[in-house]
Amino acid sequence: MDKEIILSAWENRELLKERQTINAINDTMALLNRGEIRVAEKHDDEWIINEWVKKAIILYFPINPTRKMVAGDFEFADKIQTKKDYLEWGVRAVPMAVARFGSYVAPGSILMPSYVNIGAYIDSGTMVDTWATVGSCAQIGKNVHLAGGVGIGGVLEPIGAKPVIVEDNCFIGSRCIIVEGARICEGAVLGANTVITASTKIIDVCTEERKEYKGYVPKNSVVVPGSITKHFPAGDYNVNCALIIGQRKESTDKKTSLNDALRMF
Repeated sequence: MDKEIILSAWENRELLKERQTINAINDTMALLNRGEIRVAEKHDDEWIINEWVKKAIILYFPINPTRKMVAGDFEFADKIQTKKDYLEWGVRAVPMAVARFGSYVAPGSILMPSYVNIGAYIDSGTMVDTWATVGSCAQIGKNVHLAGGVGIGGVLEPIGAKPVIVEDNCFIGSRCIIVEGARICEGAVLGANTVITASTKIIDVCTEERKEYKGYVPKNSVVVPGSITKHFPAGDYNVNCALIIGQRKESTDKKTSLNDALRMF
């Protein structure tokens, strides 16, 4: 029922004045906040976008006025409140960690001083490390480590655009940037400063025959920043790429074993 009401309001914004519409949007946001629905879901090996949920998020802004928010000596003006009751959720949230209402952070997760935007989904056992950001609607799997300063891009529009997806058991190194709906498949390890966009060339250099991907890092890949020479009218220049230099194995897991200790809750 809420889905149909939201789809009607998307086509006719005058309906945003009606109590039925406001209640449907608020109910949908509460479900998002509890993780009972999500912007994107995996079916078999394909991620499906729930476009009506993204529409509900966008419609949530015009039905909320900008209001004053105070936290100690800090004052803000925003339309969306922050998440609360972390202790009841079983989430460890270090001071200065901020997650917006309408995002989901599963029990057993850890938020260091960081930012999680509306519509994002963070599954259990994941650590969002210091000054990492998780953009709107991004989907982060179980037992993921987003290391210090990682930037996970967000997307609300266009409605059909896929969010950034980081699947279970990934390790995303310091200062990595993942944007434009890129998908990092299960178990992948990204070395520090790796940038993955929809157009980044991701080159597997482990075999004699070169394999190239864009916006997609295969399962258990170990990836580091690289560069590739590209010809321009003004000459040849190196542009950024990413290199798959191997597959995750026991020795790689040992390098990330510190996370197991940090996740003890």
